[in-house]
Amino acid sequence: MHQTTAMLIELGAIILVLGLLGRLAGRVGFSPIPLYLLAGLAFGQGGILPLQASEEFVATGAEIGVILLLLLLGLEYSASELVTSLKTQYPSGAVDFVLNATPGAVMALLLGWGPVAAVALAGVTWISSSGVIAKVLGDLRRLGNRETPVVLGVLVLEDLSMAVYLPILTALLAGVSLAGGTVTLLIALGTVGAVLYLALRHGRLISRAVSSDSAEMLLLVVFGLTLVVAGIAQHLEVSAAVGAFLVGIALSGEVAEGAGVLLTPLRDLFAAVFFVFFGLHTDPADIPPVLLPALALAAVTALTKIATGYWAARRAGISAKGRWRAGGTLVARGEFSIVIAGLAVSTEPRIGPLATAYVLILVVLGPITARWTEPAARRLTNRLHPAPRPTPPTPPTTEPTEAVGMGH
Repeated sequence: MHQTTAMLIELGAIILVLGLLGRLAGRVGFSPIPLYLLAGLAFGQGGILPLQASEEFVATGAEIGVILLLLLLGLEYSASELVTSLKTQYPSGAVDFVLNATPGAVMALLLGWGPVAAVALAGVTWISSSGVIAKVLGDLRRLGNRETPVVLGVLVLEDLSMAVYLPILTALLAGVSLAGGTVTLLIALGTVGAVLYLALRHGRLISRAVSSDSAEMLLLVVFGLTLVVAGIAQHLEVSAAVGAFLVGIALSGEVAEGAGVLLTPLRDLFAAVFFVFFGLHTDPADIPPVLLPALALAAVTALTKIATGYWAARRAGISAKGRWRAGGTLVARGEFSIVIAGLAVSTEPRIGPLATAYVLILVVLGPITARWTEPAARRLTNRLHPAPRPTPPTPPTTEPTEAVGMGH
């Protein structure tokens, strides 16, 4: 009884603090995500007020937060739009992988951590945070912008790539044979392919089966279906977030719109819990020793993500302003990076603090670059190439008139 009371008080305090921080961020016109992370640091081990009773509940809430973030992102697009995105955006996905996975791999090798750790740190620096970016796009009201489908196309390719990358990394970390790793990879690819096929061929039937005139029934069925599919996907070594995203893709029309409206408040609550949980598992004392390499890696990969977004948007014919906005939006890293680091710490324990510091830097920097990259680029361009000043009009020349009848 005492522990239940303590958990209720802690949870109430956390949610109240999050609400106050959200209001503060709203008043200054800024994303609340960095404030949620700082709250997590304050409530975590080594923080000001470490939690005791509610950590397990917060961990479960954080998983639900990631699932809901990706579900709501998937509801924005249909299966046919996803396939079109894959067909048109795959060169951008290749550029994204080369530019952003390479710095992580190189850093791990320079630190002497070996090839398996290099594969893990490459994943940490490669994958942007779909959850953070989805929240930032909503906060900045950019979901309808022309560059947003390009951003989402890159994120979709990254999220689907996790269905291939995570089984490979897990096999490498476990020292599994080539045959065992191949079976795991085939199961993952088969799962993703099956869900995509069902979404494309039978999406209307799925939506019709889920549809309900009762808002309560629609909420329960969609939420329950999403958790089941996410759990099965995770059991099959496919990311739970990818499973939730694919559920969102499978639903369309009025069902998708209704579910989006009902689930948005729930998403906002659990997404805030996710960012707090992220901070909870970071001991502030572990950050200073790895701060310099994390800062160097963050600086390099922030620039490479901006370059990725700029290139992808330019390829799609977006204007210069939209290109810079796309690049700045992709900078944040988050949930996948932490998942990858968590898998790798058993092989290379030093990757944990470095990845945590790196993600903390970029998850704070990401909303800033999303907002300010385009204005900063515009000002820099104007300073380097100032517009020519208009030439003042030439005053008319008056010719001296000859006097008539004034001869000597």
